[in-house]
Amino acid sequence: MKLAPFVLALACIAPLLRAQDLPEDGPTNDKARKTYRDAVECLSKHNTGAALDAFKKADKQDGGQCRACQKMTVRYGLELHEWKTAQTAAEEMVVQAQGPKDTAIAHYHLGVVLFDVGVDKRKDEIFTQAHEEFGKALADMPSFPQAVLADGRALAYLKQDDAAKARFQQFIETKPKEGPEKQRVLRYISEPALARERMAPAFVVTTLDGQEISLDDLQGKVVLIDFWATWCGPCRAALPHVREIARKFQGQPLVVLSVSVDSDESKWKEFIAKNEMTWPQYFDGGFNGHVAKMFDVHAIPNTFTIDADGVLQDEHIGDASIEGKLKKLVKRAAEVQAAAIPRQ
Repeated sequence: MKLAPFVLALACIAPLLRAQDLPEDGPTNDKARKTYRDAVECLSKHNTGAALDAFKKADKQDGGQCRACQKMTVRYGLELHEWKTAQTAAEEMVVQAQGPKDTAIAHYHLGVVLFDVGVDKRKDEIFTQAHEEFGKALADMPSFPQAVLADGRALAYLKQDDAAKARFQQFIETKPKEGPEKQRVLRYISEPALARERMAPAFVVTTLDGQEISLDDLQGKVVLIDFWATWCGPCRAALPHVREIARKFQGQPLVVLSVSVDSDESKWKEFIAKNEMTWPQYFDGGFNGHVAKMFDVHAIPNTFTIDADGVLQDEHIGDASIEGKLKKLVKRAAEVQAAAIPRQ
């Protein structure tokens, strides 16, 4: 599966730019500026590997002083699982940081890299290092919600559940506004073991029929997310299979959610009506839609199977046979639901 164990806070990451633009903390060397623009151009063509190489090169051409290059190297190093590359860039950010806020953000980046390496290598000493980096970030900037949450997850992986729950509670106190992230953290407080699982990204969407679907509200149900588009031939070929799954499991603890990466909403609506797609439908507006980006979807049809606890169990590209897996997960969900009903 492609999903990264951790996602950097957007506030700490430079947004994608147009090729002719440069961020304020971008390179000053002329060659480095050109290379940075080349990197952005590679991103626009979805050539992430070449972009990563170019960001690294631009930083080197700038004498290792290009903070924007380092941020992007961390971001795409994590995405491509090039751990050493991401860690080196994050360590450069720590060395060059100036002022409490800048230093806190640099330690946070390094902590996130170490956390992802810990998940990949399954080594407690790496989670300990990540915990230390998040602690340094919070020492410089105590009101840093994403560092609080990240430290909670690192502590959970270290099985220090009481300390993890305290961090999660601290995060909740800084987030009075309701939302999917808050819902997820409340679940971590009640069940810290979930923070050690490969949870599907938390999201809330409003479907075509006006239904609001929150992934964490579906706790207790298996969820099948189907990414597709009307212009996609293999998606149209897989449609009868998805329809049959929705029909066969009707009335059971399973929700099928189809997420369209179409760009033309009217064509999408027309296609759904014509093909009687009666299960929940959501228009994400393309591969850059917020749900598609959360799940790192680049090819369709692409399905994700999520169990009743919200843990990712399977990902398939193409029209795969997934009914066997769904039957097992739905059966387990039904048994848990039955056990929870008090006997008269």
